Amino acid sequence: MIMAERAVPSRVEAAERLAAEAGFAKSCIRAVGRLLATAAASKPGGVVAESGTGAGVGTAWLHSGLGAGARLVTVERDEGLARRAAGVFADDSRVGVLTGDWRLLERHAPFDVFFCDGGGKRDDPERVVDLLTPGGILLLDDFTPSPEWPPRFEGEVDELRLFYLTHPDLDATEVLTTPTSSAVVAARRPSPR
Repeated sequence: MIMAERAVPSRVEAAERLAAEAGFAKSCIRAVGRLLATAAASKPGGVVAESGTGAGVGTAWLHSGLGAGARLVTVERDEGLARRAAGVFADDSRVGVLTGDWRLLERHAPFDVFFCDGGGKRDDPERVVDLLTPGGILLLDDFTPSPEWPPRFEGEVDELRLFYLTHPDLDATEVLTTPTSSAVVAARRPSPR
């Protein structure tokens, strides 16, 4: 049986073209994109956020799972990239593309889904966790799989990945996205009663 290629949303293809035209090579891969779409779809009326818009590829994947009652806000430091990405979503008032530091997202928090692909992930991970609603989903990509525990990167304990995987407020796991890359997927635990 021949398996058909899975469809790629048209906005994802548009954002991929923009990324290529801009010479932006750091867009999320399609396997991560499908995780993003799934996470967004799981919160049909939620607030979805992304730090590190780039050319809008991850944003387009999040958008592909966005429910009618949901809204999506993303932030990019590079003004040119942010402008290009905003054009992909100009016809959808549920999507806001901000230009500047990742902390601009704070005024839109708390988040039901947060794809932290830019600022915050490394420089303020505790704040990243704090921006999630109870039950909120956090996605972080660009990790190198490690068969060891604690996880290692280039021979050293990967403290950043360990932070997210063992955080007391998160239920987290690592998902292999390709043979050489992985993502951390976490849900914020409800506050104790």
